Amino acid sequence: MIKIAIVEDNNALRQSLCALLNQTEGMQCVVSLNNLLNVVSELNRLKPDVVLMDIGLPNISGIEGVRTVKENFNTIEVLMFTVFEDDDKIFEALKAGASGYILKKSPPEEIIEAVRSIYYGGSPMSASIARKVISSFQNDYQNQKEDFLLTTRENEILHSLIDGLSYKKIADKYFISISTVRTHIRHVYEKLHVNTKAQAVAKILKK
Repeated sequence: MIKIAIVEDNNALRQSLCALLNQTEGMQCVVSLNNLLNVVSELNRLKPDVVLMDIGLPNISGIEGVRTVKENFNTIEVLMFTVFEDDDKIFEALKAGASGYILKKSPPEEIIEAVRSIYYGGSPMSASIARKVISSFQNDYQNQKEDFLLTTRENEILHSLIDGLSYKKIADKYFISISTVRTHIRHVYEKLHVNTKAQAVAKILKK
């Protein structure tokens, strides 16, 4: 039985969510709260597996609520359930400790599947949210390339070094000579302002 707590200030929505979960085989809504004021004591008393958390709550925001839940109950999974689709809210919630993020406009079957997924170790996200997360990582990668002005081939060779490939294996992988590999690596070192492979790897991983 998956035990779920709901924190949602819209009374009608909170009640309908609780009913939906209770009507689903293998799930039980053990508590529904309209704010976070007593969340620690309630979760400690009822020990849910998953918390369905709104962001726009009165007094204390849902993002702060995620931090509170994870600081006190590291085994409880938090699934954000919100209308917010802006990047800041998404990443603040995920950084605070949320393991999933779905929108309130999601159909009932998607909500149920998200609860089930997060319970079994998944990180469910509405499609539009997942696209934003992927786009952010892609933009970070592009910014990294632009910051150091590395060419595509220089990036490929640098990341092969990070993966632990030898000069010979890199040469074989990209069908180039070892001397060409050394030339590319020399250019990478110059652009990164480093002198060794270890320094280059450390700088990229830190970035």
